[in-house]
Amino acid sequence: MANIESPMAGKVWKVLVKVGDAIAEDDEVIILEALKMENPVFAPEDGVVKEILVKEGQQVEEGDILVSLE
Repeated sequence: MANIESPMAGKVWKVLVKVGDAIAEDDEVIILEALKMENPVFAPEDGVVKEILVKEGQQVEEGDILVSLE
């Protein structure tokens, strides 16, 4: 089981996965908006989305857990 953490502070612009989705390493899972740029967040490993801990429009800080995988 792994967690996908925010690499930077910003706003969740788009959540690209849903609970139960099977994802592969390096798949885009979330897009963050920071400094008026869209920044994709990638899966660190293969897994299945267990929980999405953020909503679109939510502010996050660097290191916040965005998605948990199983």
